[in-house]
Amino acid sequence: MRINTDGVHYKEVNQKIHQAVAAGASEIILENVRGQRYIGTGLGAGVSLEIRGVPGNDLASFMNGAVITVRGNAQDAVGNTMNDGKVLIHGVAGDIVGYGMRGGKIFIAGDVGYRTGIHMKAYLDRYPVVVVGGCAQDYLGEYMAGGWLVVLNLEDKEPPVGYFTGTGMHGGLIFVRGEVKPHQVGAEVGLAEPTPGEWEFLSGVLAEYFQDLDLAPRSFQPGEFVKLYPKSARPYGNLYSY
Repeated sequence: MRINTDGVHYKEVNQKIHQAVAAGASEIILENVRGQRYIGTGLGAGVSLEIRGVPGNDLASFMNGAVITVRGNAQDAVGNTMNDGKVLIHGVAGDIVGYGMRGGKIFIAGDVGYRTGIHMKAYLDRYPVVVVGGCAQDYLGEYMAGGWLVVLNLEDKEPPVGYFTGTGMHGGLIFVRGEVKPHQVGAEVGLAEPTPGEWEFLSGVLAEYFQDLDLAPRSFQPGEFVKLYPKSARPYGNLYSY
């Protein structure tokens, strides 16, 4: 099913999507998307949504299992509080990607902006994963509580991440391909190499990433990556009375 969104208000666009799903549509193509917000909010499993254009803020917010493919760039807050599913972005994305994300995967071919992965969390079998093909700006993984963030830096730029990476981080892991200097990370973060078990999982995720984004596969070695991990599960415990 195709929906032309040219000049259509974001509320009407989302109404059309949910009406189509309620009528039994499982594959939907949105054409001429120009910044409409909240696309894919709450969509469940079994729905495939292809976006041709640039979706606005909060793409896939609260999504529950659908697959969204963006044939271009995306704006801010992709995957806001996303529960499950997958978002594939063939271009770049803006700020706060994966904000409060609780499950599913977001694969981005290019760069991301500031505060990617802020407040990401994991619970039981829900374990969010964000993979960035390019580089990330400041505050990557801020207050991160769970899940995995991966910055591939495929164009070998320096530095691959900005300042204050992992500030307030108290769960989850961040893997960065390239050099991360101690002054770039929050005081709550330690630096190490991936363990064999982590590398096995990471290798599987990266194979999925390249396949899903129709990119030529690449092989990596564990030594190319630095792991950022939280030194404490309660880094600001001294600020509280209990």
